[in-house]
Amino acid sequence: MTTLEFLNPSALTSRPNQPLRITAFGDSLIYGYGDPLNGGWVESLRRHWMGADSGHILYNLGVRGDTAAQVNQRLEQEFLLRGELRNKLPDLIILSVGVNDSPRVGKQTGKNITDRDRFSLEIANLLDKAQSLCPVLFIGMVPVNEAKMPFLKCLHFNHEDQFRYKNVTKLACQVRDIPYLDVFELWQERGEDWIGDRLCEDGLHPNTEGYRALYQDIYNWQPLKQLEYVRF
Repeated sequence: MTTLEFLNPSALTSRPNQPLRITAFGDSLIYGYGDPLNGGWVESLRRHWMGADSGHILYNLGVRGDTAAQVNQRLEQEFLLRGELRNKLPDLIILSVGVNDSPRVGKQTGKNITDRDRFSLEIANLLDKAQSLCPVLFIGMVPVNEAKMPFLKCLHFNHEDQFRYKNVTKLACQVRDIPYLDVFELWQERGEDWIGDRLCEDGLHPNTEGYRALYQDIYNWQPLKQLEYVRF
């Protein structure tokens, strides 16, 4: 059964009428770093659901700087602590991770923090573990501003590596029937100037306008949009 089939309201007639309990795991894109006004797209979605008829409960479990391996290490324990009502488990995991695996260290030709073969294994392990717990959605990374690199004077993020790492993730999601939102491609289609206006001065994190755009992209994505009409 795919994630979408699992979330189909017609398949849930035997479940009590409860809002979904959703966990969002990942790095600073989940945490919302760079948006002091609204707290990022996860916080915007949490506020929206809190005031909507669905009343879904959303936990932000983003940690700045986390790699796929680091999210994998903490995923199950943190997931199991957020069952809430009558000790039941959460109903859905949203993942967004991978950008912190991609930068080259020290110089533009340096080694990636996580080499691509290792990253493929880490992503596969992460997705398999997450999917063993509940249905999963994956939000891809945003493109960086290469002109602002290196980040923290030592991390060289670039579009070429981002493209490779997001494709590894996208393929891993496809073979597992995990819906994947390709934010990298979506934003690149809008042009460098558009992207530059929506990133912080560090060239890596979205600013308030960037998170506002990201929230709209995610909110209008069909696998996420359908959650408006699902109650367990």
